[in-house]
Amino acid sequence: MATRHVSETPATAMLRARGVDFTEHAYDYVEHGGTAESARQLGLDEHAVVKTLVMQDEAGKPLIVLMHGDCKVSTKNLARQVARKTITPCEPAVAQRHTGFQVGGTSPFGVRKPMPVFVEQTVLELPRLYINGGRRGYLVGIAPQVLIDLLQATAVNCALLE
Repeated sequence: MATRHVSETPATAMLRARGVDFTEHAYDYVEHGGTAESARQLGLDEHAVVKTLVMQDEAGKPLIVLMHGDCKVSTKNLARQVARKTITPCEPAVAQRHTGFQVGGTSPFGVRKPMPVFVEQTVLELPRLYINGGRRGYLVGIAPQVLIDLLQATAVNCALLE
């Protein structure tokens, strides 16, 4: 896998500042291509490409869900596990306001305002995962433990196969 350096983002700045070992993986961003496209271009298993989803609860409070690229989130199961009435995806403009990242380039690292992070339990079992590095067309490869150590992510079980 050839890697080319991409200029610093708030996400990579945070990772570097905290001494996290990560690899950089740039690809040609395709509108609505999602994790299937990035996995295809980079020769990765889509299950190891983790998407960063910005959602909100019934009170409009934002939260981040980290999910396998080839799965969907059961918002009903997630709401039950995190003691919320409902959870829904944020509109793109709202997600961008919460995170400071453009949709398609959202990273859980270096977000504009702190918010709770929930991670699908099986993501933590991957030997290595690939997650957005804060820009469209750019993933970083990290150890799953980083999600716990840096984001204090809470493990949940809310995956639905696509």
